[in-house]
Amino acid sequence: MSNAIRVILADDHPALRVGLRVLLDRDPDIAVVGEADDGETALAMIRAAEPDVAVIDCQLPGIDGVHVALTVQREAPAARVVALSAYDDDRYLAGMAEAGAWGYLLKSEAPGEIVAAVHQVARGNPLWSDAQRARVQRWLGEVARVRESLTDREREVLQWVSEGLSNKEIAQTLTVTPRTVDFHVSNILRKLDVVSRVEAAVWAKEHLR
Repeated sequence: MSNAIRVILADDHPALRVGLRVLLDRDPDIAVVGEADDGETALAMIRAAEPDVAVIDCQLPGIDGVHVALTVQREAPAARVVALSAYDDDRYLAGMAEAGAWGYLLKSEAPGEIVAAVHQVARGNPLWSDAQRARVQRWLGEVARVRESLTDREREVLQWVSEGLSNKEIAQTLTVTPRTVDFHVSNILRKLDVVSRVEAAVWAKEHLR
């Protein structure tokens, strides 16, 4: 066991986490050295345990899986992140790819596939398929197109929206009328194809640079 692949699991569903642990522990060449149910705990464990592979749910409470992966890439690059998700979603797929994850698995994968994926990543072989890479590129291209469609003023308003300011507060900050801000916010929601300020704020935090 001294040369076993050291794995940390991070998922906020206890039953799934237990199932994954039992599955991986059956393999004599794998040792699960920690479990976490939120992003902050996952990062603390990865820093302390220095695993070979970290299997991370995309939707962890607190610090989400994408930001966990980004932090791991920056602070503990020896730990290879494998994203685990219930959703075959381009946003998560692209987010994890950009964050440096070594692959993206669905929770519905056959158990043997997950074990094989841990072995493959531990050997230094990424899991990304050509189809997944193509989807990531399409998604990033669409994000870039939307970002470029925003005017400088719309970017400024969106930045304040992402900071939690109301339209009235934004109007005071920019020395314009609330009606002008309402107009900008309406255009922003249309361009981002979202229906709420919360969704717009999430988009800004992920994509506005």
